[in-house]
Amino acid sequence: MFLFLTVIQALIAAALVGVILMQRSEGGGLGIGGSPTGMLSARGAADFLTRATKWLAVLFVVLSIALAALAVGETGTGDLETTLDRNVAPAAPIDPLGNAAPAAAPAAPAATPADPLGAPAN
Repeated sequence: MFLFLTVIQALIAAALVGVILMQRSEGGGLGIGGSPTGMLSARGAADFLTRATKWLAVLFVVLSIALAALAVGETGTGDLETTLDRNVAPAAPIDPLGNAAPAAAPAAPAATPADPLGAPAN
């Protein structure tokens, strides 16, 4: 039902844009012409387009409210469920960057002071 109403909403929006663009603006715009008498006269077309714009806008607003109500009904306001167990401690520290833990640097052998001239120390 929600998807159907969403498609109808899109069609109404496209029709509303088309009807608005067809209306004669003060500068001429994309206005449509016709015979000088009857429904297709400039005045009759303007009245028709004005009424069509009004009803399409009303339908658009009503469908927007209906879709908002359906969206709230489908998602619901149920209780939040958490899967976080606060009693369990992590086994090892976690690196936020995902890098492997650096290996311990090997201990350097104890250096004996040497004579700068190469003679062994006593």
